[in-house]
Amino acid sequence: MPERSLDGIQITETPGAEQPIARASAHLTAFVGRTLRGPVNRPIPVQSFADFQQQFGGLWQPSPLSYAVEHFFEQGGRQAVVVRVANGAAPVTLSLRCGRQTLQLEARAPGTREFLRASIDYDHLDADDEQRFNLVVQRVRAPGSERIEAQETFRALSIDPSSPRFVAGALLESILVRVRGEVPSVRPDRTLMPGTNLPVGYISSNPDGTDGHPISDYDVIGSATRRSGLFALEDVDELAFLYIPPLTRVTDVGVSTVLVAAKFCRTRRAMLIVDPPATWASAAEAVRGLKRLNFHSDHALMFFPRIVATDRLRGRPEVFGNGGAVAGLLSRTGEAVSAAIAAQDPEPLLRAGAKLARDVASADRWSLSAHGVNVLHAVRSTDRERPPLRTLACGASSSSDWSYLSQRRFALFVINSIERGTRWCVLRPGDPTVWERVAAQVRRFLGELQSAGAFASVPPDQAYYVICDERINEQSEPNIVHLLVQFAATHAGEYHSVMISHSVNGSTVRPVAVNRLEASLIVAPELEQEITIRIDPRDGSLLAGY
Repeated sequence: MPERSLDGIQITETPGAEQPIARASAHLTAFVGRTLRGPVNRPIPVQSFADFQQQFGGLWQPSPLSYAVEHFFEQGGRQAVVVRVANGAAPVTLSLRCGRQTLQLEARAPGTREFLRASIDYDHLDADDEQRFNLVVQRVRAPGSERIEAQETFRALSIDPSSPRFVAGALLESILVRVRGEVPSVRPDRTLMPGTNLPVGYISSNPDGTDGHPISDYDVIGSATRRSGLFALEDVDELAFLYIPPLTRVTDVGVSTVLVAAKFCRTRRAMLIVDPPATWASAAEAVRGLKRLNFHSDHALMFFPRIVATDRLRGRPEVFGNGGAVAGLLSRTGEAVSAAIAAQDPEPLLRAGAKLARDVASADRWSLSAHGVNVLHAVRSTDRERPPLRTLACGASSSSDWSYLSQRRFALFVINSIERGTRWCVLRPGDPTVWERVAAQVRRFLGELQSAGAFASVPPDQAYYVICDERINEQSEPNIVHLLVQFAATHAGEYHSVMISHSVNGSTVRPVAVNRLEASLIVAPELEQEITIRIDPRDGSLLAGY
């Protein structure tokens, strides 16, 4: 395969149309909130609750997120990514004696449950070298425990600031500790076993860490500039769902967080799971509460009611937000393709271990569905007909498809798969041969979906349309590739259209509006850009460029 240089980096080109577009994940769920321990403002993937315990310490009563992750995997969740946020938490420290001075290290992750220990030795160093030393840092399960959860070894560190192995610089690569304050002029003393002159002993961390205060909406939202809070998820690929659990056991997430998270999900083409407020004690109260909330988004969904599950720390049933269980349930009910093509949505049935906090009558289910709220089931329903799963669009979306969860998930699946599967074209922008290969690659992908039963609302020759040639790719923009994709919605006569643009600075996906009766296409006004393409309504061919 040919190689090209991009900003000094050698890149091996991959096949285009010859390489099938991989199906995007439709189940990766992100959780943002407080945990017992772990790195702050870093997205950490977990494949099971055992992984979560290893990274974040497991269940903790001040952490609704920990229970949400447990419910997620209990209800069939497959893969999650967790972002820990903290409010005023402080790290533990390690004090290493350096003669009469002290080298102070501090844990990278704040909190009282970061149990560290360190050891110093001079093995394999010159006998007359008084500046270098070896450092071993370990995280253990509990104070005095010999169960090591993580270990890092740094050899030939130096107290000399001019050395490439200067301790303060070298520990920037550590995921466990960093240097606090000034580095002493004397290297750390060798650590010995307590009460002996025998190596190798360990120095345990000081009990000076704090878990901080309950988190606020400010902490969860974070900063886009610093990549903190939910913005730590910016670089997480194939994100399907985002769930922000209640801030505390008695404090729901604020409206400001919901609005910012919904906008973030729109940008990332993911779905936000919103808990019903704890004050909604009935379906009627839920309907009234929705009207007061006045929140509409085709990138958000809600299930009612909350759930009851056993709190293993308290040994009794407790009421929890249902977002973790909902994410797990949606993950196990099949891929977005089959969910959208099937004649009926999978039943939102909870697995054993979780119950409904309130019973919901059949008539109330339809009333809630009309307002965009879905209803969980604890037992299999005997009703032959049940409301389709909805988003919180509630008629506020320009596409009726966007009001239905399965169709929304399917459209996002299609768009995300195409966007990720065609990124390779940026290696050769401005090349008509590449444009042709991109279009062929996308047509092949959409054709496979059509063969599986998608786009059945229109005749086969009107199922989708792909444009990637000189008519939408200007020679004046040689470093960017535009791709126009249109595919049929579930509802007859409707289409979804997007403009995908790839460049060395990244990829963007912009919604476009198409009026086939008037044979014109324009980008939505809020995109601050206008593109007009005239299409012959008889055969779909282009009449003019832009």
